Amino acid sequence: MSSPLVIRNLTSRPIEVKRCEYHGIAPSLSQGGFTNITQNVTSLFRNATSPAAPQVVEPTTSFVHEDVSIRIDPSKSLTTEIRPQSANETLHLIFETEGEQHRLETPTPTSNSTTLKPLTDNPRFNYTAVHLAEHCHITLYSSANLSSWMRFFKDDTPLSALSIPGTHNSPTCHRALPSVRCQATSPPEQLDNGVRFFDIRVQPEAPLDPANDRVILVHGVFPISLTGNKYLRDLLQEVYAFLDRNPSETVIMSLKREGTGNATDAQLSRILKDHYAGDPNRWFTAPRIPYLGEARGKIVLVRRFGLEDALRQEWGGAGWGIDAENWADNTPNATCPSGDVCVQDFYEVLDTVNIEKKIQYSQEHLERAAKCVCTLPAQDQVAAPPPKQPFFINFLTASNFWKVGCWPEKIAAKINPAIVDFLCRIHNESGDQAEAAGDGSTGIVVCDWVGHKGNWDLVRCIVGMNAKLEMREHGL
Repeated sequence: MSSPLVIRNLTSRPIEVKRCEYHGIAPSLSQGGFTNITQNVTSLFRNATSPAAPQVVEPTTSFVHEDVSIRIDPSKSLTTEIRPQSANETLHLIFETEGEQHRLETPTPTSNSTTLKPLTDNPRFNYTAVHLAEHCHITLYSSANLSSWMRFFKDDTPLSALSIPGTHNSPTCHRALPSVRCQATSPPEQLDNGVRFFDIRVQPEAPLDPANDRVILVHGVFPISLTGNKYLRDLLQEVYAFLDRNPSETVIMSLKREGTGNATDAQLSRILKDHYAGDPNRWFTAPRIPYLGEARGKIVLVRRFGLEDALRQEWGGAGWGIDAENWADNTPNATCPSGDVCVQDFYEVLDTVNIEKKIQYSQEHLERAAKCVCTLPAQDQVAAPPPKQPFFINFLTASNFWKVGCWPEKIAAKINPAIVDFLCRIHNESGDQAEAAGDGSTGIVVCDWVGHKGNWDLVRCIVGMNAKLEMREHGL
């Protein structure tokens, strides 16, 4: 007999299973508890992460159904008595929220997530399911519009309280040398699909000429494209265009100097201040983590470079940009001296056997972020200020140029599904406790090859982990 189905509700509202339909079973009145045997039933589903995918119609010869009442509260998991009857069977589940019903068909036709089909016109709610067949587990998320998912959060939300998807070496989507390319999709496509943290490495083209504003995008000592240099100016125009279309959003941008030549951090800082990040309507450059309302429509600068002396006097002598200059190298867990960034960036995966160690470090950093509790405005009237909540920046990325199995796309093919599984089944799970500690945030999760072949499930799972914070903010 198959294992019982586990359902986890990671939405902000209670959900109830109202009906189970088992399709593909030979008609039999002897199956206790099932009624209403029907012939020639079809089912429809659509894929949430591949909007262009055609609908699939899968005829069945018969089905039996059972009306049930199984309530799953927000942030809870429940082991049900629902068990698929055979390998050739499809199971349809009817879920209900506040009188509105949605249908899910399992098993899903691909490994990607699936949008539940609303059974009413103009639904108020939309849901996405991730079906982990090997664990007989379904996780339900709210189907956020990934191009503007930050609009659901209040202006006084600290940016560090949010679960934020990010990309590593974000513009490296071009034809390039092995291990240089880290992304399957372009920066605009990443933004449209929910990514809100960009990791950018740059090299000033003419560092001795302060009037020359040309800054080359690089990865290590290499250019990011074999067809010619790509420039920071063009990337920023794409980010500005996205923010103009989606003013509720912000993009956190980590900038670091790499490449060949004799440029210094001080020279880079002056070029960026004079030619790029000097407009307060486009950039947030205060040396602190902002509230969401301060950052909407802007790029938030995370600085992984040193400053020239004059810029150290910005903001009343506090400096310029969020200070991540002294970032520990190849670390499973370290906090920058500023206290604003806590990072997992273990990247020296020299052999494929070390990928499991990288997964472990990534999961442990997710757990650190999950334990934090955001101080909401109504809670601010306390005797002492709350502890600073840093950016938990968690790199899922690693590579070894000399080993094909450790190139970025190969490592991502193992790590990304493992983290989807972890977020769906384990992250901030309360277990036997009445409530899991913390808001369940993931922090900033920085990925390689996200969106490959249209699969944005990792991004959707990260954004979905904001549900608990959303409930607290809106008193649900």
